[in-house]
Amino acid sequence: MKVEIDHKSGFCFGVVNAINKAEETLNKGTALFCLGDIVHNGMEIERLESLGLKTIDREKYFTLKNCQVLLRAHGEPPETYAYAKANNIELIDATCPVVLKLQQRVKEAFEDMEQKDGQVIIFGKKGHAEVIGLNGQTNNQSIIIEDEADLSKITHNKPAYLFAQTTKPVDQFYNLAGKIEAKSSGKLVIKDTICRQVANRVPRMKEFAAQHDVLIFVGGKKSSNAKFLFEVCLKVNPDSHFVSSPAELNSSWFAGKNSTGICGATSTPQWLMEKIARQIETM
Repeated sequence: MKVEIDHKSGFCFGVVNAINKAEETLNKGTALFCLGDIVHNGMEIERLESLGLKTIDREKYFTLKNCQVLLRAHGEPPETYAYAKANNIELIDATCPVVLKLQQRVKEAFEDMEQKDGQVIIFGKKGHAEVIGLNGQTNNQSIIIEDEADLSKITHNKPAYLFAQTTKPVDQFYNLAGKIEAKSSGKLVIKDTICRQVANRVPRMKEFAAQHDVLIFVGGKKSSNAKFLFEVCLKVNPDSHFVSSPAELNSSWFAGKNSTGICGATSTPQWLMEKIARQIETM
């Protein structure tokens, strides 16, 4: 049976940068905390923790002093930087450049809307690390929308800016933008801020899934991007299976099949896809 890894899937450049910075610091023998999961993939986190990385939550972060802390690609709100400055914490800032630029745009939009009694609307997942960082640029006063049910939070006769979390689906963003625009009597500025390196994976995933008898999608159970991309694959190839580790593979999936495709999310390491490919080949 032919087993092929989609080498266009896996880590995006923002995740690669964060992991490289973590490894560089750990290789110096320095103690390093990471604020939140560096990537939404349990096996990659285990690998980095075996090198000495210590993952902490926000509650723990605000008790630290005199240490080094890695900020992952998702970005952080201003309060995180202020606390570090006041408590001698050296930040290893691995915020994705795309996210940093978006934070600046959201901050500028908020300052503009403050002058005009307007609103900043963010299409994103509530509680997601990137959205927390974006909302922090507005003193936590932006309106977070996930779906049509949240549109009731918007005052449609006020001016507004609409942004998107960088990893959200493009079609969902424009669908919601159209509904907001139809109701809006105030000036609405729509900013498509979705990362195209992530968005462009959708047509590639559809093409790759269609090329194989069975599709193994490798992703972390916490990853929103993994769940979304798996659904894309499943619609094209009903014989698609989601796994987070080689232990979850089932030999019956491959009986009578001629080809297996392996792909992953922006949070899926290449080494894990390769490990799963080797496991399938031994079945």
